[in-house]
Amino acid sequence: MLSFFWLRCLLKMVKGNIVVPEEILSFCCNGLQGSTSPLRVQEPGEREEVPGAMASPLPTRNPTEVQMSQLVLPCHTNHRGELSTGQLLKWIDTAACLSAERHAGCPCVTASMDDIYFEHTISQLYINPPEQRDGKSGVCVGQVVNIKAKVNRAFNSSMEVGIQVSYEDLCSGKHCSICKAYATFVAQGPSNSKVKLKPLTPQTEEEKTEHSIAAERRRMRLVHKDTLKDLLIRSPRETELETRDGSVAVPAEKTRVESVELVLPPHANHQGNTFGGQIMAWMENVATIAASRLCHAHPTLRAIEMFHFRGPSQVGDRLVLKAIVNNAFKNSMEVGVCAEAYGQEMSISRRHINSAFMTFEVLDQEGRPRTLPMVAPEPGDGERRYREASARKKIRLDRKYVVSCKQTEVPLSVPWDQSNKVYLSYNNVSALKTLVAKANWALAREKEKVRMYTLEEDKFLSFRIEMSVRIAASQAFSLLSDLRRRHEWDSHYASAELVQQVDDDDMIYHVVSQTLSHENKPQDFVILASRRKPCSKGDPYVVAFRSVTLPTHPASAGFTRGETLCSGFCIWTESDEMSKVAYYNQATPGYLNYVTTNVAGLSSNFCATFEACEKFLLKNKEDLIVRLQDL
Repeated sequence: MLSFFWLRCLLKMVKGNIVVPEEILSFCCNGLQGSTSPLRVQEPGEREEVPGAMASPLPTRNPTEVQMSQLVLPCHTNHRGELSTGQLLKWIDTAACLSAERHAGCPCVTASMDDIYFEHTISQLYINPPEQRDGKSGVCVGQVVNIKAKVNRAFNSSMEVGIQVSYEDLCSGKHCSICKAYATFVAQGPSNSKVKLKPLTPQTEEEKTEHSIAAERRRMRLVHKDTLKDLLIRSPRETELETRDGSVAVPAEKTRVESVELVLPPHANHQGNTFGGQIMAWMENVATIAASRLCHAHPTLRAIEMFHFRGPSQVGDRLVLKAIVNNAFKNSMEVGVCAEAYGQEMSISRRHINSAFMTFEVLDQEGRPRTLPMVAPEPGDGERRYREASARKKIRLDRKYVVSCKQTEVPLSVPWDQSNKVYLSYNNVSALKTLVAKANWALAREKEKVRMYTLEEDKFLSFRIEMSVRIAASQAFSLLSDLRRRHEWDSHYASAELVQQVDDDDMIYHVVSQTLSHENKPQDFVILASRRKPCSKGDPYVVAFRSVTLPTHPASAGFTRGETLCSGFCIWTESDEMSKVAYYNQATPGYLNYVTTNVAGLSSNFCATFEACEKFLLKNKEDLIVRLQDL
């Protein structure tokens, strides 16, 4: 409202030199306000009135959320009329950094950028007109790229920022997703000292889910190298070149690219270091050149494996960017790229500051991937990179199949092997955490201390049973995570054999049930049990279960092979000697009749089983204390 006050003053000032009729002056000052009442100054602390606010209060917005909208201009596009991926990476890094600093209240630096899968290319209208667009085309010049970034979870001195990128067709109003990414930022205090971050409290169901699963994604990042190393150890040492009809192998050395950039003030961020988005853009540039040298065409970037920032660089540094095609598969190729920095022209030592692996395709006129030439790796390091590229492709396929797909699009029992153990464990725990974070749980039954809730969603009926037990959460976690003792309190279990101790957190069991199937045979299960201790205060202990398949334990004629999609325990600390124990299960069709019978009150089996669980915990907690003291 104060802007109208200044408008009145301005008009009065110019009135002495310009003839302004009083009617026009009155219209400008009063008519625009929609009222002839005198100007009212808003009192301190008084909230501004919002039309309709009384009827529908505005939803609480995440305080770390940053929204960026960028109009695509010709200067943002590459030689093919597409929005440069490097430019997009700059925007992504900027938005993510602003979100991180909004939470931290101090400068933040990019530590890593998780795998980015591009769902669409971003082509100009004159390259790909609307009537010829397929499912992979996108924005044209003059349209908008929307980026939303917000902190999902804050750890000690690092935080995960989730980024969603979409484009908007201003003419049709169409919106389409471009990519989704997760970035890790580290807060920095004076003299680059670490800053302890305040915890983030999620508000919405979506935020609670992302907050909970962020701990699992962090765990995956930390073990990624070990996963790759284990896969290579079990793979043949000899490099076997693929044979492709009519194709001559191209020496990898011919695709090598090396370029140097001088870091100038426009390349720096607000802290004086080289802007992370700029480094990623330079890396994408040399990787594209390396890919072009193999296929002699203009490649399309489809995926970027994690950017890992190992250290900073400053204005005045020289950045040496290196890229080479590590391996070429039938329709895609992997390019390895790294960035090194040195301070002076005569400096010998170089600092390795970043590395990444990028996957490219070459599309034909119909937008389908073309067959690529083979690559002949160099002896030594070249052969190592060749084998590692094959291993990374397998890991990407495992991750995309296990982690990215919706639960309704994958079979209940996923084949387990050493290479996908990390992603199966992630999927197991994150599926349970997602179920826990749902907001629409309804109380169905309550019997003494036992409460039963249900959740009806899509094709699934889920239930949760909970009660408070006089036992420490850590003790309940230890007792309930061992399926070999489940038969002591659950009458449905006949036996559980530990088939494989994957690691300290993951075990595979062969379970035999007392329940008979429709074939009048006992059921058996092969179950992956994944345990997680709390990542921070307020988090529960988690024990998640899901079915997997093992070659050593195929279905046998004496049993009906059963499956579980998502089930497990969450145990919250209520006090030193009190915990809340909750069991969750997303009912599969074979289990549905049993669930609905209990929900409808026609059976009290669930309540009786959970009461038996309480007795088991109370009976064995003293023995557990003694065993732990003896260790």
